[in-house]
Amino acid sequence: MSHSYSLMIHGGAGALEDLKHEASEATFHQSITAVLERGRQRLERGCSALDAVEYCVTLLEDDPLYNAGRGSVLNAEGKVEMDAALMNGSDLRAGAVACVKHIKNPIALARRVLDRGEHVLLVGDGALAFAQFCEMETYPDDYFITAARVQQLAEAQAAGRMTLDHERIKPSQKLGTVGAVAMDLQGNLAAATSTGGLVNKRWGRVGDTPVVGAGVFADNETCAVSATGYGEQFLRTVLAKTISDFVQFRGMDADAAVKAGIEYLVRKVNGDGGAIAIDGAGNCAAAQSTSGLIRGWIERGGEAHCKLG
Repeated sequence: MSHSYSLMIHGGAGALEDLKHEASEATFHQSITAVLERGRQRLERGCSALDAVEYCVTLLEDDPLYNAGRGSVLNAEGKVEMDAALMNGSDLRAGAVACVKHIKNPIALARRVLDRGEHVLLVGDGALAFAQFCEMETYPDDYFITAARVQQLAEAQAAGRMTLDHERIKPSQKLGTVGAVAMDLQGNLAAATSTGGLVNKRWGRVGDTPVVGAGVFADNETCAVSATGYGEQFLRTVLAKTISDFVQFRGMDADAAVKAGIEYLVRKVNGDGGAIAIDGAGNCAAAQSTSGLIRGWIERGGEAHCKLG
């Protein structure tokens, strides 16, 4: 037993230049720190890394500050379609769902996919049917759709574009995709990511979040990774697995690997986004090509930290 644990979470990447001028900065610090401390309690009690990342992402999905679960952005039809995935580093088990509606916590549905073990990824109506089979409660559209999201969609459509949830069209919305990575007391790693996707995205669009190796990856031999940004760019670069490969084949720690991964993302596809990672030694790291990445971390049982830029 390592007698130590690490936990890192993120709330999305994007343009956050004017965040420090708004009262919401304190709100984000409070939110991120609260989730970290609740995750700490679980890990200190011996909770597995997989349970910890699911729990932390569930808390973030329930907070309308973020582009996941209740705070998900709207697609071009004004509807919510959510993606989520998680992966266990000790045995590479993974579960994911894409284009799901009416599910309060998509990460919990992804966990049920993982636990059943028959499949890795379920989408759309099939994922909803599986949720009903698991007797998961469904929620009406008005649980997810907020006034801020309706305004955000209108601005994106007026500009004729899709956007990251933080990206500035008019005054920016400080909202983001969520993710978590953890190392538990046994030294096992896990990662989880959940999102509502891009503002004004086409119906049926799937990004990197539910794709193992793109938006999420965990392997005890390397690291655990959760990514956020323009999913198409992360899909084309298999970004999460690329970061893991830097650890495995180049002997990098989490900090060097995640920086190298983002440098690769920019060099190959001029990608926008960021990633967080924890390696087998419990080192926490993050990097981004955007001006901001909301994240917080507890490294090897130490103090909780939060950073927005």
